[in-house]
Amino acid sequence: MIARLFYRRRSLTLIVAMKYELVVGLEVHCQLNTESKAFCGCSAKFGKPANTNVCPVCLALPGALPVLNRQVVEDAVKLGIATGCTIAPHSVLARKNYFYPDLPKGYQISQFEEPICSEGNIHIDAGEGRRDIRLIRIHIEEDAGKSIHDIGDDTYIDLNRSGVPLLEIVSYPDMRTPREASAYLQKIRQIVKYLGISDGNMEEGSLRCDANVSLRPVGATEYGTRTEIKNMNSFKNVEKAIEYEAERHREILDGGGVIVQETRLWDADKGETRSMRGKEFAHDYRYFPDPDLVPVLVDQELLDRMKSELPEFPEVRAARFVTEYAIPAYDAAVLTVEREVADYYEETVRVSGDGKASSNWVMGEVLRTLKEKYLDISEFAISSERLGGLIALIGKGTISNTIAKQVFELMQQNGLSSSEIVEREGLAQVSDSGAIESVVQEILDANPGQLAAYREGKTKLLGFFVGQCMSRMKGKANPQMVNEVLLKKLEG
Repeated sequence: MIARLFYRRRSLTLIVAMKYELVVGLEVHCQLNTESKAFCGCSAKFGKPANTNVCPVCLALPGALPVLNRQVVEDAVKLGIATGCTIAPHSVLARKNYFYPDLPKGYQISQFEEPICSEGNIHIDAGEGRRDIRLIRIHIEEDAGKSIHDIGDDTYIDLNRSGVPLLEIVSYPDMRTPREASAYLQKIRQIVKYLGISDGNMEEGSLRCDANVSLRPVGATEYGTRTEIKNMNSFKNVEKAIEYEAERHREILDGGGVIVQETRLWDADKGETRSMRGKEFAHDYRYFPDPDLVPVLVDQELLDRMKSELPEFPEVRAARFVTEYAIPAYDAAVLTVEREVADYYEETVRVSGDGKASSNWVMGEVLRTLKEKYLDISEFAISSERLGGLIALIGKGTISNTIAKQVFELMQQNGLSSSEIVEREGLAQVSDSGAIESVVQEILDANPGQLAAYREGKTKLLGFFVGQCMSRMKGKANPQMVNEVLLKKLEG
């Protein structure tokens, strides 16, 4: 029997639910980073003043006719190929009819019976080995506007987002833990970022997720009644919301109650879901083909061109890094999570000529700095070429690793190369054996007690002497030479 752990917010205890299996399916909306909207020429850029990126088409003024953005089709095909989907040579855009204040047309252009991509899969690893999560479909649709509720007592409508292109990625209910759901969503984000079709920014709404959650008795084959959770804006919140909802279902079922099929909102501040509305069914939307839009046709030429434009994906790239640059598989996996970081690493190696040293610096100093300063690699002050030059200086023995870290900090403050900084600050490594011997002798003469203890067998004191020498020479001494000279004198 499979045990499932669920988080219980009220009692702050973990409950092992032996009777039920968690079943989760996700509907992910990915906002494409096209220059213009899906069916008009308005800018699709985020962050503009309210209601400035609008025109008669996205405002739904009478007589305005939509025209499909070709880039949306190409991005959909790319994602479909990347996830092993069947690409439909003929698909139809439909009207999804519902009324909401931020939907000016009274319908949303989407796809229903004939989506552009179907029956794919996404590979995940949530810590228990690789699993395949099947995809039902990937289809094109437009975004709605935005209702703003936090300005006084009134609700305001911003239609900048109306008509922005989306791809909706719908999975089968194949996930069995909150962690798997989070891993699946992170994998989608990684894929769309590698493809360059979306920035995957959850905070800005570029990647949004609805989770369908249900429980069924362990061993059962039929699904239980599901609820849909909305308003999850981070991977951690996806996990927490599913955990909470699963525990809510368990309490209702164990109490003899019945799960109501509904849509619920996740309240991150309170750590709970709350009822939003009854769950709609497909027939409630009265889908029908949009009479203003012709069918979407994908020919072999387009398919071949999209295949040729696919990037080298993370798993393949990581395997190549291990072989080509002689780095551990762990390093390769970390370096290939983000395409931009993987590119930065490869460019660094090209200049430095040292795969492992470059891996250490990118995974260590670079990623640490990005995390501390909340930066993307594209915003980092030190280019890959400059970092490669710094690592090359270490390899040549021009500077030590200790000095290199000082240079690294200085490189973030100006545009100088590592060589220019080393020369300006006088940081070149001292490899003059005479100068090092002189300092070593001074240190030994100043610490007779430690010298005697070392010669009596306390050899761990070597580190003390090395530290004293490096301190006296302000970190510029060649560490290998310091060790060699010290050992010669200590054991002489």
